[in-house]
Amino acid sequence: MISQYISSPMNYIGGKYKLLPQLFPLFPENVGTFVDLFCGGANVGVNATADKIIFNDNLVYLVDLYNAFLQNPLEVTVSYVENRIAEFNLSLTNQEGYLKLRDEYNIHRNPLDLFILVAFSFNHQIRFNNHHKFNCPFGRDRSCYNSRMKNNLVSFIKAIQGKEVSFATHNFDEYDYSSLTSGDFVYADPPYLITTGTYNDGKRGFTGWNESSEMKLLEILKTLDKRQIQFGLSNVLYHKGKTNQILISWIEEYGFHVNYLDKDYSNCNYHTLDKNKDSSVEVLVTNYVPEEGELSLWL
Repeated sequence: MISQYISSPMNYIGGKYKLLPQLFPLFPENVGTFVDLFCGGANVGVNATADKIIFNDNLVYLVDLYNAFLQNPLEVTVSYVENRIAEFNLSLTNQEGYLKLRDEYNIHRNPLDLFILVAFSFNHQIRFNNHHKFNCPFGRDRSCYNSRMKNNLVSFIKAIQGKEVSFATHNFDEYDYSSLTSGDFVYADPPYLITTGTYNDGKRGFTGWNESSEMKLLEILKTLDKRQIQFGLSNVLYHKGKTNQILISWIEEYGFHVNYLDKDYSNCNYHTLDKNKDSSVEVLVTNYVPEEGELSLWL
């Protein structure tokens, strides 16, 4: 039941909130350190149960915001957000106020201003240009800070302040995995190689995603497996007529476990899946057999 999960206050592209009821039964229990390696909107990490949760993302401005959520008292954050909205007279129609705040954020980089900008940006998106300036347009008549976003913000802050958490800003191939042990778990939700979007095109001032990135990540996960550290990898095998052959070959070579995140695929082999131009087959690849077995099988 999805209502049991905390929703991130950030509307992050590729966010996993709607898939949480399928993902969490597939995760191991009694985790020491839970690493959310590409945390993005942090929907997975904030709902994780572990002795320690590490949120990692190479979008440093996003992590700065999360650290502000963690370190500031809840009432201070909520008061700041609402006072700034009043100060700039932000609304569904006041583009001028939005652009003024955007300019101020790009000069002073107050992390909480980024949250306010996202609340009023087009589709609540986060986007930076090659000079690391936030450049998402105004979401006229579409986006605003409303009661649902406030409730999500409050729940999110209470959750991270009530757990042992930390935030990091490493590229996945520069993250230090050496301290992890067999009781820990790494969840990887990278940009998907065979889908396209502003988050993986490499044209926004941050590292893009390509075949080399994909193979580096798979090599890291293989190394974790050799160290008996459990991992879960979210990805797609097929998307709109495209096939992620790199991923499929890697799964077959090392015998990892494929858990389909659509119940319609739960009892079929990947060779027989419908690969039409409109379908997308999303999976969680694990190096262990989840206790929730009905949605999973070996390739």
